[in-house]
This record gives sequence, structure tokens and C-alpha cells, in this order.
Amino acid sequence: MVRDEGMPNRHALLRLFSGSANPALSEEIAKYLGISLGKAQITQFADGETRIELNESVRGKDVFIIQPTSPPVNERTMELLIMVDAMKRASAGRINVVMPYYGYARQDRTTTRGAITAKMIANVLTTSGVDHVVCMDLHTPQIQGFFDISMDLLTAIPILAKYLQTAGITDAVVVSPDLGGVTRARELAERIGGSLAMLERQRLTPEQVLIFNAVGNIAGKNVIMIDDLIDTAGTIEQGARFLSMAGAKRIFACCTHPLMTGMAVQRLKAAPIHEVIVTNTIPIAPEKMFEKLKVLSVGKIIAETILAIHEERSVNSLFE
Repeated sequence: MVRDEGMPNRHALLRLFSGSANPALSEEIAKYLGISLGKAQITQFADGETRIELNESVRGKDVFIIQPTSPPVNERTMELLIMVDAMKRASAGRINVVMPYYGYARQDRTTTRGAITAKMIANVLTTSGVDHVVCMDLHTPQIQGFFDISMDLLTAIPILAKYLQTAGITDAVVVSPDLGGVTRARELAERIGGSLAMLERQRLTPEQVLIFNAVGNIAGKNVIMIDDLIDTAGTIEQGARFLSMAGAKRIFACCTHPLMTGMAVQRLKAAPIHEVIVTNTIPIAPEKMFEKLKVLSVGKIIAETILAIHEERSVNSLFE
């Protein structure tokens, strides 16, 4: 997209602020848009309380706050809510929250006397004064229905697909780790011209799964496993071992949100995986980087989305 020198003047109402969760991504987005990040001071009291002060006026402005609620999830979520409150009290014209990663998305249904926390977070964001929410690759798309305000759901599938295509991977089959991820896997398969398969599994504990079958043709294929996130990497590791035993040629693992908690990095290193492809929706600590990890940027698509929302243009057209 070509930008002229008059862009800052034409978008004088646009303000971009960053929480502390992923400042590198925020800087990348600001640079792409040709603007500077808004001035805000984020500090903490000795007891851990977060304090936020805006160091510039946002009165009547179209404000975008970039804050994935990644680990530590509670701290990042509270920081976001405090920043929203600061914007509201400073009379921002519109408050847009950009959450590349939506914490608590896996708690999207009730258990016996359990909370639907994904819905609760949506309620809190709404009542705090947020006007618009932008997320990327939710755990389940129906979380969009939890919001009573406007929302745009982005996807990293085109970014992952472009990388896989340029890598020259042929004779590919895209594998979903479970039934819930089939739609995501199908979209990637269609974009790269591959076939589709699915793993059948049983979750034994929150961190342990038992994979007992693969539905689809795996033998002799280049296999691409895709999920919305990699947390402990238990599913990815077990899936890769099962697919390797089933005759897969090379195995690639893809996800949008690389949480990689606990023993995840060790599991990914040890698994029969050729390459692990992720995005930078959340930051990856230096100690979690390893040789076969490839990190792709979502900065451009988020920046274009912010611009489309600000100019009241279609967001869906960015992904067509």
C-alpha cells in the first residue's frame, strides 16, 4: 500500500497506544501506519497495582489500544481495562481494543457449576466502555457472539499459507488435531492446494492427550498440523509422533499463538517435526527460540485492519 506524505494529516484523529504485553508488535504496526505510538505511562505500585496515565490528549480521537492478553493473562487483562478506563475518562471519541490473542478463549462453555470466562471477559470489556474489538484466530469463532459491541475477527491463515507456498511444500495434507479445528485446517488446505485429514484424540488431563486414529491419507505425504495455539505442546508432540508412525514424509506444525508454556519447547525440539511455524501475536522470550522455529509477522494485516476501521472500510476484503 503506497502512502503519501499527507497521511498523518488525513488521519489526524487516529491514535495508537500500546500496553506492555507486546510493544514490539505495536511499534511495527505504528511504523507501517507512519505514525508514532501514543504517550502513556504504565507503572506499578509495590503491591502490584497497575497505574496508567496518559501523557497526551485523546479527546474526540479514534483510539486503538494494542494489547494481547497473553501470560500473565490476569495482569495483562487488568492493564487493558485500566487503559480503557483512562481513555474513557479522557473523553476519547471511540475506543477500539486490538487483542491479537484473546486470553480465556478456551473457557467458552460451561462445565458442572463452572464459569464461561470467555463470555465474562467480553462483558467486562463492553461495560468498561470499549466500542470495538479486534481479535485474531479465536479458539472458537462463536466467541464473537459473546460481544454486544462490534467486533472484527482476523485470521493468520493467509500469512501461514503464503509462507508454506513459498517454501515449495508439495503433496501436502493439512491435519486438524481435533474436530473443532477442521474448519481452520480446511481453509489452509484450500489456500495451498492440499488435502485434509483429522486426528481423533481423547483428552486425559488438561495437559495429556491420547491420539488413537488419523482420518485421511497420511502415508508418503508432507503433513502440516495446524491449531490456533500451542500451549504445553502435548497435542502437537503426540500428534507428530503418531503421524510419523503412520508414514508421514515431513511434518510441519503451525499455529497463530505460540504460548509455549512449561515443557513445550523441549517437546517441540524432541518431536519429529521439520519446522514449527508461528506468528508474533504474542512475544516469544529469547530462551524459547530454537532452530526449527519460524516466526511470521501479523503486523501488516493488523495495521491495514486498523486503517480500514478508522476509514470505515470493509475489513473482510483484506482477506479475500
